[in-house]
Amino acid sequence: MRLLLQWTAITPILAWALFFTGLVYDSSIFQIIASVLLIGSVMSAVHHSEVIAHRVGEPYGTIILAVAITVIEVSIIISLMVAGGDEAASLARDTIFSATMLILNGIVGLCLFLGGLKFREQIFTKHSATIALVSLIAIVILTLVFPTFTTSVQGPYYSTPQLVFVSIACLVIYSFFLLAQTRRHREYFLTEEGTDDAHAIVVSGKKLIASLVFLLLSLGIVVLLAKTLSPTIEKIVIGYNLPKTLVGVIIAAVILLPEGIAAINAAKKNKLQTSLNLALGSALASIGLTIPCVSIVSTLYDMNIILGLDIKSMILLGLSVFTVMLSLASGRTNIVYGAVLLVNLAAFIFLIIHP
Repeated sequence: MRLLLQWTAITPILAWALFFTGLVYDSSIFQIIASVLLIGSVMSAVHHSEVIAHRVGEPYGTIILAVAITVIEVSIIISLMVAGGDEAASLARDTIFSATMLILNGIVGLCLFLGGLKFREQIFTKHSATIALVSLIAIVILTLVFPTFTTSVQGPYYSTPQLVFVSIACLVIYSFFLLAQTRRHREYFLTEEGTDDAHAIVVSGKKLIASLVFLLLSLGIVVLLAKTLSPTIEKIVIGYNLPKTLVGVIIAAVILLPEGIAAINAAKKNKLQTSLNLALGSALASIGLTIPCVSIVSTLYDMNIILGLDIKSMILLGLSVFTVMLSLASGRTNIVYGAVLLVNLAAFIFLIIHP
């Protein structure tokens, strides 16, 4: 009963109630309320993911959080693709690219910057970062770069056989990353602090089941509210004469907000390893799981999806990946690395508004 009186339970229930009333379609006031409840439901989903994570231990905790965020992202992308038809052909690419840039430059950059500001220098296991970055680079190039240069289909598209191959490749790479993270090289992704914390909080069976239920409720309403509010977001963006691509950035930012907060809090507690597990694991899940799902939907609905980036975006993506690689190469970080990554993020957003 106490759990039902907490904000993590009340928020998604209120969001579901508002959605079923239909008022969110008719009033700007209720759309603002729905936006607040959407963010609250995302935070609730992350909270319940963390409760479940405490029960299963690390590094499974960060995996659950990353997969929960990716489920939200995939569900929103697919629902908007189905509703938008051919007009949403580039939505998956824009959202995935935006999420990757926000994670690599925004979340990692803020973690390195704030951690360096507070502790001067932070230490992590460089082997974990290397495994994650090697996997990420392969997936990024296969999904966002190669489609621009293939010749089977004109334009930045993959043919159906190519899409099937890339989807399988993403799943294989992400599966082996999870194998390394959870079994064969689990020690790379652990810290003493993370291990102690995982055993310090006891989660009962009833609380675990309740968190599973409210996690599903939170994820479901986030998808529905995001789909409902997306036309309003698009109108606002177009109303200010801003590029439509910015909608993908906004959606990605909303989805990544709770995970970003969790990663930054960990960095401020001098647990940079946990921050990197969250950030890099989420980037891998974001692409590695989204592309196969989007490919299935595009095949079922006979839709062409644009995956290839333009040259400017490729350069920005390459700069971001290269900077993160150099920043995490030594196993030690400082404030300079974070500052450079945040400048990269500013350049990404600025060049969307002023291409």
